[in-house]
Amino acid sequence: MRLGAAAAGKAGGTPASASAKTGDDEGARASAEADGAADGKADQPTAVFSTLKTGTTGDDKADRDTAASAASKAGDAGDAGDAGDAGDAGDAGDDEDAGTAETDAASGTADDGKAAAPSGDNKADQPTATGVGAADDDEAGQATSPADAMKSGAAGATGATGAGKAPEGEAKSGPRAASCESGADGDGKPKEDARLNDAVAASAAEAEAEDDSDSKAGSADQATQLIKAPKPAPADSVDQPTRLIKAPANPDSKSKSESEPEPERTSQFIPLKKDDAPAPKPLKAPKPAAKPKATPPAPPKPAEAPPAESPAGPQAPLDLLAQLTNTPPPPETSVRTAVRRVKIWTPLVALLGIIFVVVQVMRPLPAPELAIVGKSSSVFQGGTPSLPWPTEGQAVVDVDGLGRVGSYGEMKRLPIGSVAKVMTSYIILRDHPLKKGANGPLIDVDQKAEDDFTNGVREKESVVEVHKGQKISEKEALQAVMLPSANNVARLLARWGAGTEEAFIKKMNDTAKELGMTNTTYTDASGLVESTVSTAEDQVKLGKKAMQDPVFREISKATEYHSTTASGRGSGVEYQKTQRNFNKLVPMYGVVGIKTGSTTKAGGNLLFAAEKKVGGSTQLIIGAVFGQHKSPIIVTATDYSKQLILTAGRALTTSTVVRKGDVVGHVDDGLGGTTPVVATKDLTAVGWPGLKVDLKLTAGGKTLPHTAKAGTQVGELTAGGGMGEVKVPVTLQKDLAEPTFGAKLTRVS
Repeated sequence: MRLGAAAAGKAGGTPASASAKTGDDEGARASAEADGAADGKADQPTAVFSTLKTGTTGDDKADRDTAASAASKAGDAGDAGDAGDAGDAGDAGDDEDAGTAETDAASGTADDGKAAAPSGDNKADQPTATGVGAADDDEAGQATSPADAMKSGAAGATGATGAGKAPEGEAKSGPRAASCESGADGDGKPKEDARLNDAVAASAAEAEAEDDSDSKAGSADQATQLIKAPKPAPADSVDQPTRLIKAPANPDSKSKSESEPEPERTSQFIPLKKDDAPAPKPLKAPKPAAKPKATPPAPPKPAEAPPAESPAGPQAPLDLLAQLTNTPPPPETSVRTAVRRVKIWTPLVALLGIIFVVVQVMRPLPAPELAIVGKSSSVFQGGTPSLPWPTEGQAVVDVDGLGRVGSYGEMKRLPIGSVAKVMTSYIILRDHPLKKGANGPLIDVDQKAEDDFTNGVREKESVVEVHKGQKISEKEALQAVMLPSANNVARLLARWGAGTEEAFIKKMNDTAKELGMTNTTYTDASGLVESTVSTAEDQVKLGKKAMQDPVFREISKATEYHSTTASGRGSGVEYQKTQRNFNKLVPMYGVVGIKTGSTTKAGGNLLFAAEKKVGGSTQLIIGAVFGQHKSPIIVTATDYSKQLILTAGRALTTSTVVRKGDVVGHVDDGLGGTTPVVATKDLTAVGWPGLKVDLKLTAGGKTLPHTAKAGTQVGELTAGGGMGEVKVPVTLQKDLAEPTFGAKLTRVS
């Protein structure tokens, strides 16, 4: 790189311009003096380049004027140096001696040998980039900018700073950059060079950027920084005079436009945006400049306008409109708040209302039900009938489905004998049901059944002849148990039905609890053991349940059956082929069973059932006479039982409790709507004087419709229960319609 700095000041009492004209002798002298001054002092080029780097920090504008004047004079000196070999600073080219002379002259050596230090008060304007050395009070040092560097296309600036005061004429002139190669104008002044002006401006920008990097990375070789190739000027750069006019002024002499505050803006433009758009990020505040190290203070940067306030987050529409129109939002009032809430909540409430209506209307309708109205029972007129009760033991007479006609004696536990076989037969048919007319599965006769037969004959028990290896059907085994009351066959059925007699006995007691027989305990399947106890009341409950099985009723009302296991050769009844029913009331007086039972301790016992036709129904009279010890005990129990059956049958009567066309109930649609129903004919109930008969309205096992025409049968009205209950159909009095819209809308469940 070519350096073109011309030293200003005195060198051995001779100005720099004179030294350039005198030739090689004077240039050599200047170089020698500069070398002598550098022996004991700091590197002058470093000081000069440091001054170039620090830029303009002077207190007044005269510094910039002085630098510009010095640059102008340096152009004259360069022209004059063309005649001298040693002082050539403008066209020296690559002459190393001339560069040395220029560098030595730029070191600013004074006559007295003192090096001129950069002045804090009179620093050169950095865009001018000219350095001055120490000079006498009469003459100011001048230096030239590197003209050859500009010829080669470099856009840097190198100069020497001149310390000392500038002449008044030069101080008043504006800062101008002179070209060393332009020569003199017609008036003898150096021409301005636009390329030099651009180089000066680029040098100022580079120096400012280097200040920032120096503060971060630390101190660097300033001479190297100065020699860096200047950056090319931007293509759109303006001319140097304009750039100099726009250069920032000294901090102490700020212009009025900089010192005065910017007028306050009355409104702020905020672009419309969606409420859900994210708020714009606030502008980053400028980072504070790092404090420079032990270097002259850097020139102040031009004052930057404060960053625009970042817009706030999403604003209400009224606030946004107020900012756009510069009109504050209307004050918040209770009326305005109420109106806003109405506007917000009204659509929501309306939507919820629509959803509620749709859901209520579309919900499945509840199933309609029949409900009885008016009287739900009827009482027969007259006094309670008097029954012929036994003189001892206990007795009970009931009409199945209607209730108890009467009872006698204390219902305490007592042995019941063979009446226990009713429970045995009931459990076998329950667990192994038979179809009417069928015999059922075959049962193998084991050795225990044969042994029980042999021992029973000897002990005078009621038994039927069986032998091991024989097979007996389920129905025949039940006939043997219920009619001739065969103890050995009852135990055989227990083992077949549950595996062991003990397991079957447990079933018997469990079933008794299920039927509500609270005073009954079974200890064997035959009832022979006296620890099997019960009451007349409990056995009537069992009799009602057992008589509901048609096979049981068929067997219990039979007078005899034909045995397939008996040989017919023995002298006793137990060997006979034809086995007869021990209940001698069957089939007289309408008696259809059930079972006799007698032991020495139990006395004579009979659980009986008789049918009685009353009006258009058949009623079932079920009773029991227990604990009869008057001999013959079984005959005594049978006689009392017959009298009770006949008396209860005569007491039964009929009574019309509902007339045809009477409203007996209604269909409830489940949402408050009802449709009346009427009886299609007279309902005649069966009972006895003083009996209270309950009425029930049922759908007859059918599902009620939601809509139907008048006259449609929708159920039945029933009086009584069991075998003796009576029924009449009921129909709609008027059309059955679905629930109304209002009923659907206001339904709760």
